[in-house]
Amino acid sequence: MITVAICGCGNRGLFAYASLSKIVPDRMKIVAGADIRPERLVMLREMYGVSEDMCFDSDEELLSQPKLADAMIISTQDRQHVGEAVRALELGYDLICEKPISPELSECLRLQDKVHETGRHVVIGHVLRYTPFYSTVKEIVERGEIGKVRTIDATENVGYYHFAHSFVRGNWRREDETSPMILAKCCHDMDYLRWIADSPCVSVASHGALSWFRPEYAPKGAGTRCSLDCPEEVRARCPFDAEKIYLTGKYGFDRRGDAWPQNVVASEPTREKLEKALREGPYGRCVYHCDNDVFDHQTVLMNFENGITATFTTSAFSDEIYRTIKITGTEGELYGHMEKDLVVVKRFGEEEKTYDLSSKKGEFKGHGGGDAGLANAFVKLLEEGGEGLTSVDASVESHAMALAAHESALNGGAAVKLSDFIEKNR
Repeated sequence: MITVAICGCGNRGLFAYASLSKIVPDRMKIVAGADIRPERLVMLREMYGVSEDMCFDSDEELLSQPKLADAMIISTQDRQHVGEAVRALELGYDLICEKPISPELSECLRLQDKVHETGRHVVIGHVLRYTPFYSTVKEIVERGEIGKVRTIDATENVGYYHFAHSFVRGNWRREDETSPMILAKCCHDMDYLRWIADSPCVSVASHGALSWFRPEYAPKGAGTRCSLDCPEEVRARCPFDAEKIYLTGKYGFDRRGDAWPQNVVASEPTREKLEKALREGPYGRCVYHCDNDVFDHQTVLMNFENGITATFTTSAFSDEIYRTIKITGTEGELYGHMEKDLVVVKRFGEEEKTYDLSSKKGEFKGHGGGDAGLANAFVKLLEEGGEGLTSVDASVESHAMALAAHESALNGGAAVKLSDFIEKNR
């Protein structure tokens, strides 16, 4: 039985990684946790049976205790991760640390050094490696089914409602408080692209912008809050209306109940709680009148040491949330759609081969099976030892790729050499 403490009982800590303890209760048990919100500590006690004396109202209080568990999940806000992780390593914890490690590459390198110093197991929350979809893509490439890889073209379509929720109204809306969007949302993607290319990234170049969620693009007559001062005729035409997203629309409470994102807007949400939150809280603001500054679309070009080139595009402007990938090789090509659980391989001159992965996720649902898949791999790593599927070194490289891409975009798309960028930030 691996015992775990949770530092930060938000959506990722409380629902994503910790949920494995309900799937395999004989292997993982949540025994302690910390959060600044009392209602989240109530949920920690109710969901996982954590005793009241093992619930702490801050990360400082939790990390001032003697070691309380075998491992810790660090799932606070982006800029808190490294300080908490370093202290936890000094106390002897093995770690799952939510991505991104930090928006400062120097801080990422600080954690990397501490991991090497302590020799503890640390897994960063790059969950896509642990999905049936990307692991199948990796296996196909490694078997040589399409020959030697030459190009990779990947997209992450964030979804209009997800972007409005997380990156306009929500916690990741401001770079100075959290991270650039290419890091906060897409260091996952940098990680699996580096993994599939199986080669160091030499340089990146990028373009991106905050092009739409700005005051000058607000509909004529729009108010600053959807449910208080925005005219009905304006809201009727606006796909970003908060009541549509959280209450009446196809992803809202009336159709999907208390699932994400409703459970972020209000703890244990009811319609009444959500209505109140939209009147008073940040998620009821007009998307054109928020204090957001992160990009709403970006494209990155990557050059790998082994000659592979890759492009990656992320965009707020899609109806659904989905990732796609196309890989060309010297003997064939591969197409994949993560949310459809489909990978298609076309060897030149042969019939195409389809991999249907829909049956492989089992009970592991979040992020295409990656959330609990990562937690399961972490528990197995602590049980059996050895090397994990990823390492803090690989994770830091993916962060460097994302942060270098952001620097490139801020400088007109000029190419950034990764080795120079890392050295500059060391």
